[in-house]
Amino acid sequence: MKRASTLIKSPLAWHTANVPAEHPVIPVVAERGGTQLKTPRGTVLVDTRERNPLDLSRFEGWFGKVERKALKLGDYSIAGLEEECVVERKDLSDLVHSLTIGRSVFVNRLKLMSGIRHRLLVITAPLTQVKAPYPQPGNPNRIFQSLIAVLAGIKVPFLCTDTHELGEEAVASYLYQVHLYHWLETHDHGRFLVDNDL
Repeated sequence: MKRASTLIKSPLAWHTANVPAEHPVIPVVAERGGTQLKTPRGTVLVDTRERNPLDLSRFEGWFGKVERKALKLGDYSIAGLEEECVVERKDLSDLVHSLTIGRSVFVNRLKLMSGIRHRLLVITAPLTQVKAPYPQPGNPNRIFQSLIAVLAGIKVPFLCTDTHELGEEAVASYLYQVHLYHWLETHDHGRFLVDNDL
C-alpha cells in the first residue's frame, strides 16, 4: 500500500539559513476586542558605565528615545521603571571575568537583581561558546554551572544570543514588552496583550 505524503515536512528536514529575520517594525501590539490600543512609547535608559553599549538606534519605532543615565543596578532599563526593570548584559569575556576574578561583586549584583520584578541577564554569545574552552583563564563547566545556579538559586533568568545584534534585539524586545505590560496594567487593561492570549 502506498503511503500518503504529508503536507508539512518534519522539522528535522527543515533547512535554515542561519540568518535571522529582520526585526519587526513593532514587536507586538496590544488589542482589545480586535482593536489596536494606542500605547505610548517608553524611554530606554542605558547605564553611563556601560563600556560597549548595545546600539538600540535601529529600534527607533519601538521607543520614544534612548538616554544615557547612571543606573543603580544593571545596564538597561525603562524610564520610570528603574526600580522594577533591570537588564544586565555581558559579552563572553566579561561574563568569564565576572564569574571568576570579579565573582563576589557580580554575584552580589545578581542577588540585588533577584529582588527586582523584571530582571534579565543577557549574554551576547551562544551557549555553545559559554561551554567551550576559553583563551582567557576560566573553566567552562564552572561558568555554565554558575549560570544554572543563577537561574535556579538566585532566580535571575538568563538568555544567550548567537550574535551581538540578536542581543540588541532581545534587550530591545524585553524592554519594549515590560513597558507595554506595565502600561496596560496601570491603565486597567489587564495583564495581557490580546484577548484570550498572552
